[in-house]
Amino acid sequence: MSLNPIAQELNTIIKNANPHLMEMFSKTGRRLYFPKGILSQSAEAKQKADPEFNATIGIATENLHTMHLPSVMSFIDKEKIRPSEALTYAPSFGIPDLRKTWKEAMYEKNPSLAGKSVSLPVVTNGITHGISVFADMFLDPDDVVIFPDKMWGNNILVMSVRGDAEICNYPMFTSEGGFNVNAFAERVRMEADNNYKVVVFLNFPNNPTGYTITEKEADRITEVLVGVAEKDTNIIAVTDDAYFGLRYEDAPIKESLFSRLCDCHPRLLAVKLDGATKEMFVWGLRVGFITYGTRVVAGEHAPFYDALEKKTAGNIRGTVSNASHLSQRIVLKVLESPDFKKERAEKVAVLKGRANRLKELLTNPQYDDVWKMYPFNSGYFMCLQLKTVEAETLRVHLLDKYRTGLIATGKHDLRVAFSSVDEERIETLFENIYKGIKDLEG
Repeated sequence: MSLNPIAQELNTIIKNANPHLMEMFSKTGRRLYFPKGILSQSAEAKQKADPEFNATIGIATENLHTMHLPSVMSFIDKEKIRPSEALTYAPSFGIPDLRKTWKEAMYEKNPSLAGKSVSLPVVTNGITHGISVFADMFLDPDDVVIFPDKMWGNNILVMSVRGDAEICNYPMFTSEGGFNVNAFAERVRMEADNNYKVVVFLNFPNNPTGYTITEKEADRITEVLVGVAEKDTNIIAVTDDAYFGLRYEDAPIKESLFSRLCDCHPRLLAVKLDGATKEMFVWGLRVGFITYGTRVVAGEHAPFYDALEKKTAGNIRGTVSNASHLSQRIVLKVLESPDFKKERAEKVAVLKGRANRLKELLTNPQYDDVWKMYPFNSGYFMCLQLKTVEAETLRVHLLDKYRTGLIATGKHDLRVAFSSVDEERIETLFENIYKGIKDLEG
């Protein structure tokens, strides 16, 4: 299949700025482009045609305003969000003001990004869609993707089942309870010895364990990845920052690993996946972002990142077309609200209170014989390693006898989403788990 001329043009821009990126793309990624067709003709008409005679875009209007059903807009405050901001198509790239605002917020939340150049975030339909977009652009069948053994199961469905990539693991924790950097380094170097490209997913706070690495662990991870890149292996480091900012102790890193990795080495591409989903407690709005950062070898950053953004938007255009305009508009208006930071801090404090209460309860020595608590310091979850029973058996028993719902994530691993249990009920929750284990032991 011959490449579209627009794809060829984008590839040339990328190759001239950083030739290693062309080696990282999947076959689909090299072919992707953002079409000029209807979209570019509509944009040109919007600039030059009289509004009364602009017959290019596939929406309906009345008297030059967005046609709408009054019953639909009755559920939306038209003083705050107009029909044109709620019901029309958003660009495949995302609303420009939202992309700009999210990037500004990214620099504010990650001060060490100052002076570093990264792409403008492209809006995805949630972070899961962002993972899928990434997989389309950068993963061919049998490409290696490295995860810890504690990982979100949907990654397998997106990248391995649908994308046919090979997912491999390393033990996430040491016996002492910290992040197992040595195991991580061993796996990365082993895969680098056998592949020209290695993809690493770094999910902190981690789902399912709720663990975020320390500054020292972050430095060592960076050192490992840069060391492999310096030996001529291409590295794509994906930071899945779904639960970014939900930290409950002083030890975890305050910034995303993306800040460290985005300009380390020309052979290291950092990809940041984040979103409003958990950061703003708006799960169903499905507003995520994908952002790129690497070291440009020649020329200016802007055309290079613009080409990457166009390929990304081309993928979105060819799948879901665009994310919800209404959802994006709500997120943008909330980000611009003077009350947002205060309101968010209050909700994070609620989650911190639950995490602290949970840790206090689990110091009870009666639990030592039945489970071990994996390290956690952030996010929505924590995990128990069961010592005497299997997780699935206990999960079903807890549902049947104690009407208590948990997730079995491994043979002996049980995930607890304390994010969805009020603080005053946490003690009863763990009493139920303990009694369920004792039932099964008996």
